Amino acid sequence: MSAQTSQGVAARTVAMEAAPDRKKPGLLDRIADHLRRYWQLWILSAPALFFVGLFSYVPMWGIQLAFREFDPTKGLTGGKFVGFKYFLEFFHNPLFGEIMTNTIRISLWTLVMGFIFPIILALLINQIGSKKIKGFVQTITYMPHFISVVVIVSMLNIFLTPGTGILGRFFGDESLMGSTSAITAVYWISEVWQHVGWNSIIYLAALAGVDTSLYEAAKIDGAGRLQLIRYVDIPTIMPTCAILLIMNMGSVLNVGFDKIYLMQNSLNMPATEVIVTYTYKIGIINGQYSYSTAIGLFNTLVNFIFLITANAIAKRVSDTSIF
Repeated sequence: MSAQTSQGVAARTVAMEAAPDRKKPGLLDRIADHLRRYWQLWILSAPALFFVGLFSYVPMWGIQLAFREFDPTKGLTGGKFVGFKYFLEFFHNPLFGEIMTNTIRISLWTLVMGFIFPIILALLINQIGSKKIKGFVQTITYMPHFISVVVIVSMLNIFLTPGTGILGRFFGDESLMGSTSAITAVYWISEVWQHVGWNSIIYLAALAGVDTSLYEAAKIDGAGRLQLIRYVDIPTIMPTCAILLIMNMGSVLNVGFDKIYLMQNSLNMPATEVIVTYTYKIGIINGQYSYSTAIGLFNTLVNFIFLITANAIAKRVSDTSIF
């Protein structure tokens, strides 16, 4: 019996040695096989990929302006290479500390409050039993999202006018639009009011997917409204909250240019001069294109670091991440 087994093993060994070696498919072969399988999906996504490539990646060629002295007669790549000259110039600028402080203060207040209030609003709307009332409340809360920024700032100036404004008459003779201590609150409160309803839609969509049997089981166990929110609703929307927070961290230093620029005046300038407005004034108005490109690149790199850090922390803490 052992002799037969030995003969069988020897025969298989000879057959394996005689068989031709199977080569693993190369990279080009794998790509060709992938395209044969999914060519319809690639055709479907081609317009979007082309759009992103054209408007998001092709303009990145101009980043090199941050490292060159821009000369319009020589093009983007013809200027003298100066390395980190313009970055150091920005860091040593007397306004650097003020600009960074204003940017961080305004953006963090807007980020934190703009993140918390939509969640609260979605949880409250979800507790409304009547579909008609719920739909009415949703419509009323997200309508301000469609108001133009110019109109919003005009409304702020009218409402906060000292003596005659609806709100300004309660704050004495000083206009809040000219107060360096109050302008940050005016900005983020108006920002939250305008977008809270719209930003709550995604949380309401997540809450709509909750199994109703969970509510019924919790009510049978004696859970009240607050306990339903704490033990059913909040755990349901936590993954969505984590993803949105990570994405918002990628723009932590990006204050909306149009609104803050329209809100600026000679009185509140020390508290409203942020990176985006300073870049606009330096680059577009004063024509210092290389300097403004360096500032914009610095802003982008800081936002990228915040994004990576937030994603890593969320992945470690809650196993939720975007990459």
